[in-house]
Order: sequence, then structure tokens, then C-alpha cells
Amino acid sequence: MPPFPHLLSDLSWPFWPLLPLYPYGQRRTLRQEVVQDTIWTFDQLQGILYVVVPIRMTIIKLSSGGLLVYAPVAPTPECVRLVNELVDLHGDVKYIILPTVSGLEHKIFVGPFARHFPQAQVFIAPHQWSFPFNLPVTWLGLPRNRTHILPVDSRQAPFSAEFDYHILGPINLGPGQFEEVALLHRATGTVCVTDTIISLSEQPPAIAQFDPYPLLFHAKDSASDPIQDTPENRRKGWQRICLFALYFQPSVLETPQWSTVFKKVISAPDRSKKAYFGLFPFNWKPNWKQAFQPLQNRLWVAPVLQTLILNRAPQQVLNWSEKVARWDFQRLIPCHFSAPIRATGYDFRQAFCFLKQHPLSPYSLPPEDLKLLQTIDRTLSQRRIVPPAQQKV
Repeated sequence: MPPFPHLLSDLSWPFWPLLPLYPYGQRRTLRQEVVQDTIWTFDQLQGILYVVVPIRMTIIKLSSGGLLVYAPVAPTPECVRLVNELVDLHGDVKYIILPTVSGLEHKIFVGPFARHFPQAQVFIAPHQWSFPFNLPVTWLGLPRNRTHILPVDSRQAPFSAEFDYHILGPINLGPGQFEEVALLHRATGTVCVTDTIISLSEQPPAIAQFDPYPLLFHAKDSASDPIQDTPENRRKGWQRICLFALYFQPSVLETPQWSTVFKKVISAPDRSKKAYFGLFPFNWKPNWKQAFQPLQNRLWVAPVLQTLILNRAPQQVLNWSEKVARWDFQRLIPCHFSAPIRATGYDFRQAFCFLKQHPLSPYSLPPEDLKLLQTIDRTLSQRRIVPPAQQKV
């Protein structure tokens, strides 16, 4: 909730029912300059049950004038105003890129965003799909006369004078496909990625601190704990949110029986709708911090992608990661969690070592934290919902 009620209309996102994620119809946008007068990020929040993580759009100034947008976020009045401030200084939005085929949290914003910038050409990753019916892209809200498929060869793209890209995929997931476009801005040595690469910070990101309630909610140890806004609780809540978001159920989290959860509601100091009526179905073990510490300040692939998606095509993923690693870059901007990240091709290559039988990287995710995701993987494969994982390379 913003500090001043009159700002509510500025944060309005009326189409939130299409993808009902927190914070629903009120989304704050934080613009940050990454490279002076050249690259900016626009952060918003999204999540379920107060497990909120950043979702990010990147805008890059073209040397010929104008702007390129990678992975649009919700075009709230505040967001559009912040973009138009750049338009006034650097020229129109010329290109909008949708760099994924499966990330609904990215796809859903492209059409509405493009309508605010009618002069922009929209380029989308190939092999777009929808579920349960595979509809034409124009039926998904993308503008009919200015939406184009990204050429497989980046040299054929109209912005190739300044950018390279490599497309990962398509990776067959059964009901659909996975695909991601890594984009290099050569002049600044900056690579934009969508979901494949992440890095976690010890402290909560700035966008999460405008309304710290989700952080403070997850900082509680029991239903009877009051909400207390302290720097320590914000940090504690953020680190637990990261474990939730990445593992779904890390080994340091126990889920009590619902009969116990309901009994403890009576002791909750706040039983409002905002506090989920006093329900708090989480028991964190005393050593929970030990699960987070190895994850911070390093480049790696999210557990969901490791166990459910990229393991379906390890050689294909490694080939793509090798192509990206050969670029001359020193900065990564993912669409989630921390950004920008200081990184080189070597760091990028190392992040995908989990797909190798004999990885060079000494670090791997703890098996006990991956149990739930691996169970989901086995179940989906056994029921032939998704193709089985392939052998490591």
C-alpha cells in the first residue's frame, strides 16, 4: 500500500484478474538507472501468499535514438509515466521484446504495454503457445499489424547493429514448450535474461520495502507473533521468502497439520483478512538460515528450472549457455531477484554445470531441499504429462 491514498490510481492495474497475483490491482514501479543515460530497470512485485519477488523490465537507449524494451511489466499509470520520462529525453519506444514463450507473468503485459506505445514494433520469441487452446498470438492481446517473430539469426533483426541474441529452445514440456531469449547490448557489455539465471541478495530489494508487510509476515515464527517492522525482520522475512519461492518446501520448513493451525488462530493478535485471518501454517526449523546462506551473492539456475525444465534437454541448454558465455560482457540483468549482477562468461558457464555428469563447479543444491521438486518431477513423468528428464551430459 503506498504511503498516500491519492496515489492509488497511479498504481492501478485493472487487468489483474487475468493473472491474480499479489499485489493484485495496485502495483508500485521502481525505476533504477543501471548505466548512465543508457540502461534502466523497472521493478514491480508479484507473488502468492505474500511470497513476493521482483519482476523486472529493462529499457536500453538506442544509439540512433529511441528505446528498446525487454520483457515489459504491468503498464500502470506510474510505470507509463516513468517510461515517458525517458521517451521525452531519448526518443520513442521503437522495439518491445517478449523473450519467453511459457512465462505467463511476462506474456500477459506485452499487449497492454504495447498499446501505450503505438509506434513500437513488437518482437516475440518463436513457438508461442497457450493452454488449454493454442490460440493465434493476436488473440492473446498482441497488436496485429506490428507483432513479429524474432528471427532465429539475430543478424536479421532490425536492431542487430547494437544487439546480439541467442534463443534457448524450444524445450518440449508436454503441454507446451520452454524458450528464452538472452539479449546482449554490445556497447555496455550487458546481457538481459528472463528466468534461467538468478542471484539472491541478503537484504530485501528496494521494491519490496515500499510495503514491507509481506516481509514482516514471513518473519514471524508463530501465529501469535505480532508484526514488528525492524531491519532484522525485513531481512529475515526476505530470506524465508526466497527459500519458499525457490524450493516450494525447503527441508528447513515443516508444515503443521491444519488442525493445529486452526487451533493457534485464537492466539493470533491480528485475525484480519490482510493477516489471512490469523492462519500461519509454517514452522521454520532453528537452522533455517543455513539453507539460505549458500544461495546468496552467486550466479545460479533456479531449482524449478533445474529439476522440472532444463533437465529435459541438457545438451541443448549447454550449447546455448556456451554461446552466451562466449559473448564479451560483464553485467547480467535477469527478470527476477537481484539485478544488475556483475558476471562474466565464465560465471554464466559455471551456473549450468548441474547438467553435466562431472561438473567443474564444486557447488550443487542440497538434495534434501530438492525433494519436493523431484517428487513433482517423477509424478509428472510417470503420468506422462511431461517427457522424462534426459541423462546428464
